[in-house]
Amino acid sequence: MAGVSDKIKSIVGFLTSGFDSRDDIFDDMANEIGDEYPVSDNLALEPMYASSPVKTPVSNVVSHPGFRGYEVLVCEPRSYDESVQIVKHLKEKKTIILNLHLLDKEQSIRIVDFLCGATHALNGNQQKIGDTVFIFTPSNVSLTAESQKSKFIRDALWNQPQ
Repeated sequence: MAGVSDKIKSIVGFLTSGFDSRDDIFDDMANEIGDEYPVSDNLALEPMYASSPVKTPVSNVVSHPGFRGYEVLVCEPRSYDESVQIVKHLKEKKTIILNLHLLDKEQSIRIVDFLCGATHALNGNQQKIGDTVFIFTPSNVSLTAESQKSKFIRDALWNQPQ
């Protein structure tokens, strides 16, 4: 084993023999720079140059590349066949306001049933707005409605005689 360790020491000695330790390298550097650059124990006291930090505006808002904003479509279908296209819009995260004034009662019921099922499958919301008007929202849009009871309570509290 002694032969192997001697062999390794000779290889390492050969590789490091070109590097001489120089303690005066910092003195040479100080002479090149001159007296303009004060140092103490090889540490710079102050730089010869001045720099100002680059100020970048800090913003925590990150834009989503695919976000086009919320879109609301008003649909007035003329037949039940158009309900498939309305579901496609709902799948594209668009809010649908459905006005059924152009259809008879039977086709209106079929379209509303179909769209309610599709909206439920997409985790969306639906609400009746008027006699023939409905709103269908995708899962990323919250839909809340004020009930008749809460309207009555609010009106009773605010319309009391003084």
